[in-house]
Amino acid sequence: MPRWSPDGKQIAFNAVRPGEGWHIYLIWSEGDTPQPVLASEQSQMDVNWSPDGNSLVSGTSDVRNKEPIQTIDLRSKRVSVLPGSSGLFSPRWSPDGKFIAAMAKETAFKLMLFDFSTKKWTEVFGSQMTYPTWSHDGKYIYFQNWHDPVKHVGERIVRLRLSDRKVENIVDVKDVGRPTTGTIIDWFGLAPDDSPLFARDISTSEIFALDVEWP
Repeated sequence: MPRWSPDGKQIAFNAVRPGEGWHIYLIWSEGDTPQPVLASEQSQMDVNWSPDGNSLVSGTSDVRNKEPIQTIDLRSKRVSVLPGSSGLFSPRWSPDGKFIAAMAKETAFKLMLFDFSTKKWTEVFGSQMTYPTWSHDGKYIYFQNWHDPVKHVGERIVRLRLSDRKVENIVDVKDVGRPTTGTIIDWFGLAPDDSPLFARDISTSEIFALDVEWP
């Protein structure tokens, strides 16, 4: 899960070495030796950047535990626990730095939103979802959702408007490419212009760029 720094000069990613757990590493985009961010035995996973590039936020790799989400100040190496984040994972910092979106570890992976001004979490979407991704203007959170969360039927890409919490359907994934025949879960993200990017495992992974006609 590599993540570009806001200035495009560094890449943060997760890796596991023999005999060790998952850790966060940084590498310069032009190439260098990857450097671990923290010397810790605790699992560090699913790293993301703060908008100013001075901090990282990370969860854990095991959705069964209740480890909280942490922020890491890259200048001081200070680690802080995000209040009330026990049992949440997959954190995503908003472009304006005011919010962090995350997922609840228990089914159905509800979408939660942390407001730094109130220090509280709010449930903003209660049905099964994955890959929360902020639009670059911070007005929307895009993610995957299923009409039937048990059978993963009716998979679609939607976006939640932050101003009024309204959810808009973007595209039904059944219309994208060939049916999935592999074993790796789909991946979803956004291009720099907020165009949806979608990867499906069809025994070898393929990436699709989706052209969406907005109403």
